[in-house]
Amino acid sequence: MIELTYYGHSAFLLSNGDQNILFDPWFSGNPLASIAASELPKIDAILVSHGHADHLGDAVEISKQHRVAIIAPFELAMFCQRRGAQVFPMNHGGRATFDFGTVRMTRAIHSSAYVDKGAEYTGNPCGFVVDTGGKTLYYAGDTALFSDMKLIGERDDIDIALVPIGDVFTMGAEDAGVAVDLLNADFAVPMHYATFEVLDQTPQKFVDEMASRAAEAVVIEIGKSHRFD
Repeated sequence: MIELTYYGHSAFLLSNGDQNILFDPWFSGNPLASIAASELPKIDAILVSHGHADHLGDAVEISKQHRVAIIAPFELAMFCQRRGAQVFPMNHGGRATFDFGTVRMTRAIHSSAYVDKGAEYTGNPCGFVVDTGGKTLYYAGDTALFSDMKLIGERDDIDIALVPIGDVFTMGAEDAGVAVDLLNADFAVPMHYATFEVLDQTPQKFVDEMASRAAEAVVIEIGKSHRFD
């Protein structure tokens, strides 16, 4: 059993009943965030897919507060370490074992730099395959559709796929539907929509797209949780 809580944009908390894993924790400045970072429960690991501010977010501060590692691509991990965070650097194709389960880092097609009075390179973006609580979850991060998603689905038996649907900066609803098919996932959770005016404002296109596909679309309202038994 696992439970997913959605905090808006691409921020999720994954709980296996004992440990809590946080994904792309953007709270400060996020107009859709349902809570502040200081209100989070105990965090056991932080996974960050790339260095854009709307994904790296509050990761460094949360790492310091909870004394837990940020699991991220090597260059991004070093960026966080220089700012005082605990880190566990990985790279694409690698798998590592933690108290909560395993993490495999996958590719993503996007960009990655932290922009603040100039841009600092933070390595290649990534996705994650996480095995915990008897379930396998794929977190796509920000990405375009790419055919190797089929290999990810063949390599790991994906129960739940978290995919961006907002278009413009990532794949949109139609490509996200194809992605879920390639991944051969059982459930598909949309993310990265509505936060900015340029993005699709609702998940309805994705829900409609998934109606004719094998996986079940699960839309989690901001601030709410969904349990996968």
